[in-house]
Amino acid sequence: MKPIFVRGISNQFRLTLAILLSVTLLLSNERIEPYRESLSSLLSPLQYLANVPGAALDWTAESLATRDMLSRQNKELLRQQLLMSERLQRFEHLRQENDRLRSLLGSPVHMDARKMVAEVMEVASDPYHHYVVLNHGAQSGVFVGQPVVDAQGVVGQVVQVSALTSRVLLISDASHGIPVRVTRNDVRLMAQGTGVLDEIELQHVAKSTDVQVGDLLVTSGLGKRFPEGYPVARVMQVVREDGQNYARITAQPLAALDRIRYLLLIWPDPQEEEEVQGQEPQSEKEAAQ
Repeated sequence: MKPIFVRGISNQFRLTLAILLSVTLLLSNERIEPYRESLSSLLSPLQYLANVPGAALDWTAESLATRDMLSRQNKELLRQQLLMSERLQRFEHLRQENDRLRSLLGSPVHMDARKMVAEVMEVASDPYHHYVVLNHGAQSGVFVGQPVVDAQGVVGQVVQVSALTSRVLLISDASHGIPVRVTRNDVRLMAQGTGVLDEIELQHVAKSTDVQVGDLLVTSGLGKRFPEGYPVARVMQVVREDGQNYARITAQPLAALDRIRYLLLIWPDPQEEEEVQGQEPQSEKEAAQ
């Protein structure tokens, strides 16, 4: 006959055991990192399998598109093509003029970087971290610290690579920092993520610094992590309070971080690629900066 009251493990023992396990994991985090990367590579095929239903639904939706919808999309694409062609004609003139100025100044001309289109397979479910998983990894030449952009601007950088996938930390993450400059006056600043998808902040900016609402921020090229000249954000608010040495400046990322699907992986110039790949960060936060 079973006793009516059964005494189980005490709550104090459970709490003590949980604390000991937590401390053990914290102390052994660096040692288990190689095993975590190996496990990530082993689980990469499962991520592809999990992405199959979504890809099948997308294919079905595209197959069921009506003829009228395709006709309207075709007209819109033709219109956009004409607009882009006109812009390319103007940009070609500016490029030629820029080449002439560089030759006069003796400045080297940047080579076109290698690029690769990648698709987002997974979005972070953790509200305290902003990252996405792409369908390209080490087998495609992706490396830690590689810059990632979309059609509007900088999205982030690669912080973890497995054989078939890679993890990209978004510029809105609180641990991510990126050196930028103001296109209006070439003032160089540091943009830091705030944990909010549509907001980043400029830190340690003196009140006398010439920064205005509407200023466009682009990558400055400092640190040789992000190529120079890629759009990052636009200044939305500048607050200068009496009694404070620094101004509070917030900006909105130009990239649509809440609805990204296709991204562009960028490689550095051939002469700089070996140097960038040899710079392995000590931690995830250092990689972001």
